[in-house]
Amino acid sequence: MRGMFASAPGFEVLGEAAGGTEGVELALRLDPDVVLMDLRMPAGSGVEAIAELARRGARARVLVLTTYDTDSDTIPAIEAGATGYLLKDAPREELFAGVRAAAEGRTVLSPAVASRLVSAVRRPAAPADRALSAREREVLELVARGTSNRGIARELFISEATVKTHLTHLYAKLGVRDRAAAVAAAYERGILG
Repeated sequence: MRGMFASAPGFEVLGEAAGGTEGVELALRLDPDVVLMDLRMPAGSGVEAIAELARRGARARVLVLTTYDTDSDTIPAIEAGATGYLLKDAPREELFAGVRAAAEGRTVLSPAVASRLVSAVRRPAAPADRALSAREREVLELVARGTSNRGIARELFISEATVKTHLTHLYAKLGVRDRAAAVAAAYERGILG
């Protein structure tokens, strides 16, 4: 990437970091127009780095450039403050155009990511009465850790019958039939993790 951008007219590569923490410090010190940020790196994730740059008032626009395009990757990055999201397999000209657009403050999304975000927005939101209660979330988190009903009852100081009632409510709210499906649905919807 460095060589590709350094050799293209109109771009100047100011620095390169091996991880999120180093990337934040470098971006704050060098004050670039655009930061290309991967999501999964050693020493701090890309989402954490994006959030830290926003928290510290960095002027740079952050353009995620990664191989990961799942909802669990894209949405947190955008929520953290990323200006755009492109995939590393994008053609050179698309990458160059994306960086230029990000520098101008325009949102840049790869077609695959844009399609999924539109689909996510079009999905009907769960009615307020379908939202999980705080206790249901606690039960769900313990289920995700593999805790038995008896273990959940002990940890939360409730009866096993109450645990089963919470699980029944969870299943109905998540539209699933068992513990494994509840955990999978919760991760998919961003309730867990």
